Amino acid sequence: MSVDLTRFEVPVENLCWICPDEHFPFETTDDLSASYEIIGQDRAVRAIELGLNIESVGYNIFITGLVGTGRNTTIKLLLDGIEKDRPTPDDKCYVHNFRYPDMPKVISLPAGKGTVLVKAMDDLLDRIPAHLRALLESEEFQERRKAVAERFQKKQRELIEEFDKKVKADGFTLVQVQVGTFTRPDLVPVVDGEPVDPAQLEALVEQGKFPRDRFDALKERYRELAEELAQTYKQTTALEREARSALESLTHETVAPLIDHLLEEIKEKVPSKEVFAHLDEVKQSVLDNLERFSTGAEPTAEAEPLPPEADPFLEYRVNLIIDNSRTSGPPIVFENSPSYKNLFGTIERVTDRSGQWRTDFTRIRAGSFVRANGGFLIVNALDALTEPGVWVALKRALRNRTVEIQSYDPFYMFTTSALKPEAIECDTKVIMIGDPGLYQLLYENDHDFRKIFKIKADFDSVMPQTMDSIMQYARFIKKICDDEGLLPFDKTGVGAVVEYGSRLAGKQSKLSTWFTYIADVLREATYWARQQKSTVVRFEHVDHAIQERIKRLNLVEEKIQEMIDEGSIMIDTEGRIVGQVNGLSVYLMGDHAFGKPSRITAQIAMGRSGIIDIEREAELGGRTHNKGVLILSGYLRGKYAQDKPLAISASLCFEQSYSDIDGDSASSSELYALLSSISGIPLRQDIAVTGSVNQKGEIQPIGSVNHKIEGFFDVCKTRGLTSTQGVMIPHQNMKDLMLRRDVIEAVREKKFHIYAVKTIDEGIELLTGMPAGERGEDGTYPEKTINRLVDDRLTKLVTGLKQFGGEAEETHSE
Repeated sequence: MSVDLTRFEVPVENLCWICPDEHFPFETTDDLSASYEIIGQDRAVRAIELGLNIESVGYNIFITGLVGTGRNTTIKLLLDGIEKDRPTPDDKCYVHNFRYPDMPKVISLPAGKGTVLVKAMDDLLDRIPAHLRALLESEEFQERRKAVAERFQKKQRELIEEFDKKVKADGFTLVQVQVGTFTRPDLVPVVDGEPVDPAQLEALVEQGKFPRDRFDALKERYRELAEELAQTYKQTTALEREARSALESLTHETVAPLIDHLLEEIKEKVPSKEVFAHLDEVKQSVLDNLERFSTGAEPTAEAEPLPPEADPFLEYRVNLIIDNSRTSGPPIVFENSPSYKNLFGTIERVTDRSGQWRTDFTRIRAGSFVRANGGFLIVNALDALTEPGVWVALKRALRNRTVEIQSYDPFYMFTTSALKPEAIECDTKVIMIGDPGLYQLLYENDHDFRKIFKIKADFDSVMPQTMDSIMQYARFIKKICDDEGLLPFDKTGVGAVVEYGSRLAGKQSKLSTWFTYIADVLREATYWARQQKSTVVRFEHVDHAIQERIKRLNLVEEKIQEMIDEGSIMIDTEGRIVGQVNGLSVYLMGDHAFGKPSRITAQIAMGRSGIIDIEREAELGGRTHNKGVLILSGYLRGKYAQDKPLAISASLCFEQSYSDIDGDSASSSELYALLSSISGIPLRQDIAVTGSVNQKGEIQPIGSVNHKIEGFFDVCKTRGLTSTQGVMIPHQNMKDLMLRRDVIEAVREKKFHIYAVKTIDEGIELLTGMPAGERGEDGTYPEKTINRLVDDRLTKLVTGLKQFGGEAEETHSE
């Protein structure tokens, strides 16, 4: 019974989608207008627009998708389209807190007013000393000051003269006594018109030269007068304090109008309640420190490379940390290096002339989170997560909508700063860009994440292939040509790029949105066109650019091909062999993928071990591969073990494979090898096989079908095409075919064949040339069919095992 194999052949026209020139209503891309629209990302664009326009807490955006799908370009275009009539955020300033110096205050001002305040305060500090000196050195002020001083001096003099008269009448006089570095008034008795030291006077009494009764009277009177002297001294001290207070009041009374006038100028320039309150404190501080202003010396230049002297008026300066004077609308900040310092700012430290570290409020520096206040901050997710301290601080800032600027110092190496600046209110919308796996990891493991990133914008790597999308490709090519000065592309050149986009997408009905890679092809095609002195880029230039790119990257592929050609890697492409089939593997080398055949073998024996996967036993098989092998047991039980148990020990092996294997795309190949080994019918070695299988025997689609076909084709072509060779694929993969032109030509010339099957039965017929056979009403398969041979052999194995009393055990290496 012969099998018609032509029914499995895939028609040539289905092997690749060719972009017709009729799709393009132009001769070259010079006839087109450039496209600056976002292509193929409607879902992501809608999500981003929603996030950009909802101002509620938590509506930050996480953009996912593969690199090269235009994530950064898209967000830039959408943000550039944000209405400029949205309000420009405030300037942010830090000023000295006169009440709590370690807690600098933040002042928010309308955009542009921050620079006005900074300049106004600097001008004030430049003007005050000169104005004060002029005012305080004026003749009028000096006269008033002299009058106040003389008034108190007169009171003090009268008080002392009155007391002096009193003590002289009692035989005493006032003298100044040195006590350490100070002098104080004291009383000394007067004898015979001369002041005598009390100790000397007591010695005279002991010598009998002075009456004791008079000495005792003087001593008693001294105690009384000493108390009055103390009271008089207190009164004179009080008068001195009153004089100083009166002079200070006079000075304040004289200076206050000047300070008010100077500050009023600032208030007119920067009308703000926060500024008014701060200037009131500035006024009081200036009045309390007039001597510093009126006698301050100008800083002098020094030849030595020493740190500069401290600013004498530092606490009156304004630290403008956010200046939006040149900003129109919401700020857009791309933070390419999201360290803690760059994102949230820091408090810088400097060394003074003594070599000590110091800091102050003027050393506070804002980060990009604060710079983006009222606008948008774009950050790479992986970079932010790997920087110490950033992720926790970012979540806190987004939850609280405030930022506390501090230096990030996890090892406490610098503890000199005791500053705790006032927190800044920030309405910053964060847009993070990361891959889908990272998003899923955060969503599942960080409960804060889903609360603060409520918008997910998922970028697709493919888009439907339609007339509109094809023309979008053409206009995209025009844009790149205009932006980078590339040569124009004619219809064939554009068609070749579109076909390459379909191949990248892996489907005839789709186009790739990896425009980063598409743009690279445009640049390289232009290079090769210029090398050939062409004024336009045609199909052959694009094709040459693609082939040159492959040549740059396919060193490993060529080495493997050499090993196959030399026989080091054993691959049969002719004849028939029992229990052996050519499977197809895909090698992913980062920037290059290619397919090559792999010999898969099966051996069976009587026993109870079932199917042993050598790759799994050697710990080389991945989970998906192991699952595929386990499915084979389910298929055998369902197909052949309904009337008997399975009594088989079988081993499967990817020959000459010494690295990890994963995926189930070879499970159908393993099953064919297993059925061949059981039935004893050899399999064609000129047909390579790919496709996974389920327990029902249905062939399931796989990935990278083009690479796999081309890999086997290259092996056959090197050895010489025999017109019988080909590849068997799942029928569902027919729509994914975008094969190279040389493969298509070989199929058209009947030198190579592509077969598509739906079931294991169809595949085994193709590989053996025998019908598979269907089970009849009596429960048996027809004679001279594969399934009959398999069923009979399995029956013999059961019978044979029973003959040994079921005691036969096989051993194998663990």
